Formats: sequence, C-alpha cells, structure tokens
Amino acid sequence: MEQFFVKLKNRGLIHLEGADRHDFLQGLITNDIEKLKQDKMLYACLLTPQGKFLHDFFILEGKDFTLLDCEGSDRAHDLYERLLKYRLRKDVQISVEEHNDVYATFGSETGLPDPRHPDMGYRTFEKPEDLPEAPFEEWDRRRIQLTIPDGSRDLIPEKSTMDEGNMDRWNAIDYQKGCYIGQELTARMHYRGLGKKHLKTVKLKPSLRANEYKRSNPENWIATSASPPRNDIIELRSTCGDIGIALVKS
Repeated sequence: MEQFFVKLKNRGLIHLEGADRHDFLQGLITNDIEKLKQDKMLYACLLTPQGKFLHDFFILEGKDFTLLDCEGSDRAHDLYERLLKYRLRKDVQISVEEHNDVYATFGSETGLPDPRHPDMGYRTFEKPEDLPEAPFEEWDRRRIQLTIPDGSRDLIPEKSTMDEGNMDRWNAIDYQKGCYIGQELTARMHYRGLGKKHLKTVKLKPSLRANEYKRSNPENWIATSASPPRNDIIELRSTCGDIGIALVKS
C-alpha cells in the first residue's frame, strides 16, 4: 500500500478546558460526546435551532482538555463566538487558533483514524517526517469520490440540513443521544424521509476547464453514480479535476 501524507487546507482549532466541557458540548452537538476517547476522535456538527448546518469538526480528547479540529480563518472565529454565547455559567474556558496545521496520512497509522470512512486515512497535528508528501488533490479526490462534504465547501451555513449531506452515513449524528440544538428537525427528516435533495458525486465534462464551470449551468455536468437527469442537478459545490459534489433533487 502506498504511503504518503497530505497537508489539509484552511484548518483551525478550538481549545476547551474546564470540568463542564463535556456536558457543555453534549447539549450542543449532533454526536454523543460519551463516545469520545483519547485514542478515538469524534466527528460532529453544530446546527441552528432550526436544524440547519453551521459547522462541522473533529473532536479530540487530551489530558484535561478537549480540541475541536474545525475550518480555519473566519470560520474558526465564528464557531468560537457561537460557543461563547452558549457557555453561560458553565465551567468551560474556550480559546481559538484561526490557523492550525492538520495532516492526513495514508498507508500509515500516524495519528488517529478519520471517523467518517476508512478510506480517508488518519489525521494528525504533527507533520509526518517519515512519509513523502502528496498534493492536496490526492485527499480531495478521495473525499469527493465518497461524496463526503468538506464543511462549508459543500454544506451551506444556515441553509443545508444534515439529511442533505447524508451526515449520518459519515458518523456525524447519534439519533439515540439526548437533546441538542436542531435535534427535532434533524430527527424528523431522518425518520420520515422528508429530504428532497441530497449531495451526489458528479463527473464533469473533460472538455471544459475547471474555471468554465458555472453553478447555474448543469448542462456542463454528467453524473457518475446516481445518474440524475441534468435538470435534477441544483448546484455544483466542491470540485477536484473532473469530479465534483453537487446538490441533486432526490
């Protein structure tokens, strides 16, 4: 098996300390914080009260602290500000790093396994010195082939639902845990099958360059797996080479 690492783009870090940090997160996020172990990271989302996507992140447990590996720059600061609003009187101290290095490794158990899918390798904050580096596109293509959303590149904040991104498939949701923000709509859409549109992997016409694709021009795309008619493709999201993730009518 080929061994290499990829430096991921635009990552930030939220640092939480305090005796109430787990209870604090449990009432906010889509996954069950009780599943978090020091050798096992958790993938989860923060939603609006109406069940719409705000942020996704990986949760890691350290000694007396918890980390959220999240989108970076303004997105990290936005998550930080939202968490502060919910802190109230809880014993939780929160800080943010808007830029943080994160690496994905393949063919080597360096770091912790990506909880979304085995084909997404391992994640680590330490640059692997014993592995060759591959371009970001090696990671991005694997992700798009699996139709795994990459945060706000594929899920629109305050608009997209968990059902739209098939987030339960990527281990971001626990339907058995207690209440969290946005739980009612998320559960209702899941159990009643109310979703009318979902993200799908699509193949882009090789005759066109990447900068010639337009979100509102589905005649430039052809589907790979689901094979929806062109008029069922609503909007193209992230792309890598000749493939991309698009929002498709179900």
